[in-house]
Amino acid sequence: MQTLFHCPGTCSLASLIALEYAGADYTVHKVDLSRNEQRSADFLVLNPNGRVPALKSERGVITETPAILLYIAQSYPAAALAPLADPFALAQVQAFNSYICSTLHVAHAHRFRGSRWADDPAAIEAMQRKVPQSVGACFALIEAQLRPDAWVFGDQPGISDFYLFTVAQWLEGDGVDPAAYPKVIALRERVRALPAAQKALAV
Repeated sequence: MQTLFHCPGTCSLASLIALEYAGADYTVHKVDLSRNEQRSADFLVLNPNGRVPALKSERGVITETPAILLYIAQSYPAAALAPLADPFALAQVQAFNSYICSTLHVAHAHRFRGSRWADDPAAIEAMQRKVPQSVGACFALIEAQLRPDAWVFGDQPGISDFYLFTVAQWLEGDGVDPAAYPKVIALRERVRALPAAQKALAV
């Protein structure tokens, strides 16, 4: 059985939704970031980066959300969470998810993880002030790519929808006006209505 190391409110929610939607056999191990459990010796054996998510599979541990999402999609092809048979379409999914991971999530992290990039308190405060603008710019780019009343790719929910749903929940906290991104918000509500998302949110 697989184990997802998860903390509510973090990007690990996307992987949890994907596991649930795929009908996977899994358990959840909650990691309490407020108690710094991600830096504990036991957790660092699993993920030396000290971050969630981490998925402990029968073959070993997988880290980083795009990798975990693709692994779930490939492990449960009947769920059709990604266009596995089309290399170009799958690359588009990977590009979208990589953008969320490497750009949008990093912009969001400047709000309360500024010490990763600077030691000067003034520099950290400057990063925090920039968050509404930088995160907003990321969502503006995504908003322009989305189709009205549709999933990110294809005609049914997939791993990109679960990932976008997860980070879109941070909009208000980042000081970004959600009204500026109606397609993102519409997709956020469609994913939220899925039974798999409801179960994941209740964890």
